[in-house]
Amino acid sequence: MALSRGKSGPGALNRPRPPAPTPASGDYFKLRRSGAWPGFAEPALELFLTSLLNGLSYGLLLFMLTAGLTLVFSLMGVLNFAHASLYMLGAYYAYQLSAWLGFWPALLAAPLAVGLTGALVERWVLRRVHARGQVAELIATFGVAWLIGEGVHLVWGRSALDFRLPPALDGTAFTLAGVPLSAGRSFIMGVALAMLGALWLVMARTRLGLLVRAALDAPRTLAGLGHDVQKLHAGVFAAGAALAGLAGAVGGAALLTEPGMAETVGSIIFVIVVVGGLGSLLGAFAASLFIGLVQTFAVAVDVPLGQALAGAGMALPAGALAEQFGRITLAQAAPALPYLLMLLVLLARPRGLMGSRAD
Repeated sequence: MALSRGKSGPGALNRPRPPAPTPASGDYFKLRRSGAWPGFAEPALELFLTSLLNGLSYGLLLFMLTAGLTLVFSLMGVLNFAHASLYMLGAYYAYQLSAWLGFWPALLAAPLAVGLTGALVERWVLRRVHARGQVAELIATFGVAWLIGEGVHLVWGRSALDFRLPPALDGTAFTLAGVPLSAGRSFIMGVALAMLGALWLVMARTRLGLLVRAALDAPRTLAGLGHDVQKLHAGVFAAGAALAGLAGAVGGAALLTEPGMAETVGSIIFVIVVVGGLGSLLGAFAASLFIGLVQTFAVAVDVPLGQALAGAGMALPAGALAEQFGRITLAQAAPALPYLLMLLVLLARPRGLMGSRAD
């Protein structure tokens, strides 16, 4: 799960590579303890730290994506299918604004523009279908996602755009035990942590956060006290859209800005929300980090499943199908791991790790 163009992963260290070990079946964990990983020439500690830093940066980017969706669902009960499209819109807005204003002003302006778009969606779409129930809201947000995608095609075309982080974020930010962390990844991690801190401060320490929590627990009581709950809903939806726009501005520059970026992350953010617990910001943060680390380590430790199971003292049953399954590598299985995790979490705890909503 690389987060920068051609500079991620163990191969970016530009160090001489000794011949990779070729262990016999069942020797995988012995090699891990001795300092070499099957298929890689880097020492185990170096590969572990590289994968750890990559996984943390990818997980924090996923959290930036899911924070707004979690915030909207916690208050409004709306699973916004257009959230990934708002993320894509943030990347395209940032690209266009950076061409006019430069990257740093665009980084501030693009989330505001996406937040305004979200406010218009809430006012003219969701508010009109809210009385018809959650199914109508889901269908409406699906339609909004389609309109955003078609609008992107019409305005910016169907090809990828050359939108990158500024030169100031090139190079290495720091080195941990000989493993460098790029300035771009450090920037992503810093923005995500700042977002988490800001959300916590607003929700826990401000009057606005108190009103949002009151609207979640007792909306009728809050309305009876003279507060406009509908305007509060509109503000929260706009804020969630702005958070998606910020993630798009950062992720589009660090990864790739192209029309398919919404589909790329669309399913994974819902997996994270379900695993973390519907409506739980802390659960979304924990699930994002865990899924980011799991996928990154699966790609790094690219060994066949049969060999990994043998190293753990387990064996596949005899048969052609089992033999074919054992040839699948962890890297090939990495995209399916979040969905397997979601299935296991739902079986053990249907509300998710930290979910509080019953509906």
